[in-house]
Order: sequence, then structure tokens, then C-alpha cells
Amino acid sequence: MRVIAGSAKRLQLKTLDGMDTRPTTDRIKETLFNMLSPYLYDCIFLDLFAGSGGIGIEALSRGAMEAVFVEKNPKAMACIRENLKYTRLDRKALTISSDVMTALYRLEGEKQFDFIFMDPPYNQELEKKVLEYLADSQLLSDEGVIIVEASKDTSFDYLAELGFALIKEKVYKTNKHVFIEPAGRKEIC
Repeated sequence: MRVIAGSAKRLQLKTLDGMDTRPTTDRIKETLFNMLSPYLYDCIFLDLFAGSGGIGIEALSRGAMEAVFVEKNPKAMACIRENLKYTRLDRKALTISSDVMTALYRLEGEKQFDFIFMDPPYNQELEKKVLEYLADSQLLSDEGVIIVEASKDTSFDYLAELGFALIKEKVYKTNKHVFIEPAGRKEIC
């Protein structure tokens, strides 16, 4: 896994051995960031279920002002911190070693995010739990977008009930990226 573009372009990132994390492939990451790149400069990015930190690091490399990484696995968090130091992006990052829901409660009232990205373990409905929390939260900025990486067959048919709208869905071979915003807002992606 490597950084695709920006200040840390081409630097190889460490990942955990085994199946504890599922790093987003370079091709999928490149597709995602080609869609996001016009909106990344000076944004504040939240990377939930961060794994080895590749998504948040890509955002920082491409001009995000700050990224917050949330990961409960201690080995994965050590990997994130090592990757941030190696890419020299550690001064623009905050790492939170805890479960996602605890981190969201901690961040409430402290920060607002332009992008909230999550890549939870597939088929456990963790994305739904996070979206239920975000529906009543102040963590998403007025123009913010939530991006969920999920298995290809994950349903998001409940979004309207939570006050969200699906603005884009990019489907890959085995998974997809779902772009979500509060209902009634103009699309930015």
C-alpha cells in the first residue's frame, strides 16, 4: 500500500499482517480520491476504523489541514503512528486509540469535520450505528460529507429515516463507497 498523490506521493505505508485489517487497495483509493481531491484542501478529515491509516494519510498528503484517526486495535494504532511519522504528516494528525463510539462522544463539541470516512468490519451493521449517532451530532460540518466503505451488498435503505440522503454510490468488484449528506442539501461530490 502506498500514498498515491500529494506531499507523501509514492511512499510505502506499513500494514498489519493477517486479516485484522482490510487495507483499501491502491486502485480503489485512487478512484475515491479522484472524486474528493477538489474538496480536500484545508479540510478536516475523520478516519474511523482507520486500520493502518492509509485513507486519512492520503487526505493529509493531498492537502487536508488535519486528520483524526480512530482505531481500537493497538497494533493497528502503532502502525498508523509509524506511517504518520514516516510520511512526516504526524504534526497534522490526531490519533485516538479507542472504539469508534467512545471517540465520537469525546470529539463532540471539540471539532467539526468536512469528511467523515469509515471502513468498519463488513456485515456487522457498525456503519448504521455510527450513522445513527451522527444523525443527532454536531460532528459533521455544514457542508460535510460522510463516506462509508462497505461490502457490495450492504443496504443503506434506512438513510432517509435518519435524515440523510445518498448522493453517490461507487460500486467495485466486492465493495462500494457510499457518499452521504444531510437530506435537503446541495450535492458537492
